[in-house]
Amino acid sequence: MNDSVFREKLLLWYKKNARKLPWRRTRDPYKIWISEVMLQQTTVKAVIPYYQSWIKQFPDIHSVSRASSETVLKAWQGLGYYQRVRNIHKSARMICERYNGRIPADKEILRRLPGFGPYTTGAVLSMAFDQPEVIIDANIRRVLMRVLDITGYADSKHDPRILKVLKKILPLKASGCFNQALMELGAVICRSSCPLCLPCPVSRECRAYRKGTQEIIPQPKTKTLIRQHAVVALIKHRKKYFIQKRPSKGLLADLWEFPGGKIEPGETSRQALVREVREELKVEIEKARHMMNLTHYYTCYKVHLSVWLCSACPLPGEDRTHRWVRQKELSDYAMPSGSAKIVERIKVL
Repeated sequence: MNDSVFREKLLLWYKKNARKLPWRRTRDPYKIWISEVMLQQTTVKAVIPYYQSWIKQFPDIHSVSRASSETVLKAWQGLGYYQRVRNIHKSARMICERYNGRIPADKEILRRLPGFGPYTTGAVLSMAFDQPEVIIDANIRRVLMRVLDITGYADSKHDPRILKVLKKILPLKASGCFNQALMELGAVICRSSCPLCLPCPVSRECRAYRKGTQEIIPQPKTKTLIRQHAVVALIKHRKKYFIQKRPSKGLLADLWEFPGGKIEPGETSRQALVREVREELKVEIEKARHMMNLTHYYTCYKVHLSVWLCSACPLPGEDRTHRWVRQKELSDYAMPSGSAKIVERIKVL
């Protein structure tokens, strides 16, 4: 591969073809940071409305720092991987307390902040401060594996070799533009399936293209979804629904949800409903009517939800993590996407 030719062709292509995305109109390190965290494990199309809504609600790092955890979780609802937003909240407070709300342009300082791993640190430093930092995301890894004809799965074991090459071809100036160009190439041209090699600006520098192996690099992984069946209790009393807050650690931490849980082998959904409510709330189901079935995905889980409208005796009480909420107020609480789907459904019932 001719390093200078690769770099020049890529940057020229990006200048002419880059998508007009909202976070590309700024050099504000805060906005770049938010966009890069949102884009981790989430598509550009899905991120755009969340990013625009977030920046409207939290226009600067001070507004995030002052917000409650409940508020930031609610703003993130639907994006998933909630540890990302918890780290944003923690880091925003640390940056405001220690650095007067200015994101440091220092690699060692950034790496000590929650959520600032190698990728996020490199992205912020290169795109906001034009520091010569290389980054690797899924798109860049795929592009370089094809360019270098690296076989196997697209995992981090190949990163040392990829980093060595990236450091050679990274320009000393406009490194952020170069990093974005590589990611853009992977997103719209060097796609995971059906790569568009004819319009690719660097196809002549790509070993996989010359060998005809671009369709099998990287080797596709077979993703196995774990299927689960769960029951959800919509306990209702005088136009209010009962919700509870998940523990502060673990899956979907600190989010609000309706009571319920996994259906054990051999149980009917109604039997699971009675058991779960008894175990979680120490109350008994009086009446129950099946309302709907929903299917939802959480990372590697495919969950089938059986939703029941119930009354209970005695009525579960309220405390810091348990509340009775009116239907129109349910949308004010940060909930997992599966619970949010139920809220949307019961609005029209």
